[in-house]
Amino acid sequence: MKIYSVGGAVRDELLGLPVQDKDWVVVGATPEAMVAAGYLPVGKDFPVFLHPETREEYALARTERKTAPGYKGFVFHTDPDVTLEEDLIRRDLTVNAIAKDEAGNIYDPHGGRRDLAARVLRHVSAAFAEDPVRILRLARFAARFPDFSVAAETEALMAQMVAAGEVDHLVPERVWQELARGLMEQKPSRMFDVLRSCGALEKLLPEVNALWGVPQRADYHPEIDTGVHVMMVIDMAARINASLPARFAGLTHDLGKGNTPADILPRHIGHELRSVQLLEPLCERLRVPTDCRDAARLAARHHGEIHRVDELRPLTVVKVLERCDALRRPQRFDDILVACEADYRGRLGWQDKVYAAPEQWRSALAAARGVDAAGIAKACADPGQIPQRIHAARVLAVAKTLGRHDEQGESTE
Repeated sequence: MKIYSVGGAVRDELLGLPVQDKDWVVVGATPEAMVAAGYLPVGKDFPVFLHPETREEYALARTERKTAPGYKGFVFHTDPDVTLEEDLIRRDLTVNAIAKDEAGNIYDPHGGRRDLAARVLRHVSAAFAEDPVRILRLARFAARFPDFSVAAETEALMAQMVAAGEVDHLVPERVWQELARGLMEQKPSRMFDVLRSCGALEKLLPEVNALWGVPQRADYHPEIDTGVHVMMVIDMAARINASLPARFAGLTHDLGKGNTPADILPRHIGHELRSVQLLEPLCERLRVPTDCRDAARLAARHHGEIHRVDELRPLTVVKVLERCDALRRPQRFDDILVACEADYRGRLGWQDKVYAAPEQWRSALAAARGVDAAGIAKACADPGQIPQRIHAARVLAVAKTLGRHDEQGESTE
């Protein structure tokens, strides 16, 4: 039995990066030998075991054979005679097909160290084309390592896979898993650039793919192109350490601009509602988690009002807070505000502009939440008037906090 560290742990160590998760491959062993040594079997499709102490994953060296379309259409073969080289050749990228033994010796049969030095993402073998998930994984690695390029032959292979319909067999949960991880990487736009260049984005997220080439008003969007803007937004969201719901909201907030009538371009009147209409089937199709879906829907619907807080009446401010359920869900509302900051600063030349709207909204929310709803209800003789009284008190509190006139026109400064 020989044990090797493989994959991301070896890659990141060679790059001088912190090693997060370790994966191990075991050559020359049987499942029975692993169990006898105290390892806990957990693999469903092929033998994977947890170390009895560290709980790290140890997989038996294996080969695989494609038997059906999609990423589940494989038959795996494990045997003590399967070599390390045979195991490594089935891996996706050369930079992930490097192994290190317990003595520290490096095994690199596919030129992974060469590609690390050249900053290139390259497929190991033609077997890459058998698993469409590898397109998503490569795109995610491009977002994690933005200074790496994709080898021309790998780009061509991915385009062939898309044309052959392999991407059509991806299950929604796996697509979302990889997209979500890509959105949380250092430069999320790289993921979408790679997917778009091989044609996969049009298959997986046609609503996002449609944004490139759609013009916007240059006075608000010096970058002009809506697709370019959205990529700048998600990169800005990464820069300000936004949560996943905020990053997904940034990705989808302008979907409605993709179907703006041509005769009103570059204006996008009503794009907020159209964005929500496009977002709903997208979330259903990819089975997007509720927290991401709800934040995205509200950001798409209200980002214009959030940007214009200086122009809104206190009554409108309170209505937006209530429609976003901000009084009960302040953290989700904060995600929406962060998405709006990424939207505002994700524009050419605007990256370092000060965006004051979030603090005004947070102050308004604190004022509205500070209203003594229980006291108002107790003092109200007519129970039917309680909601209106509470609402009016919130409007007045927000007016005072923002230093504006209340709805009767009386100064509250």
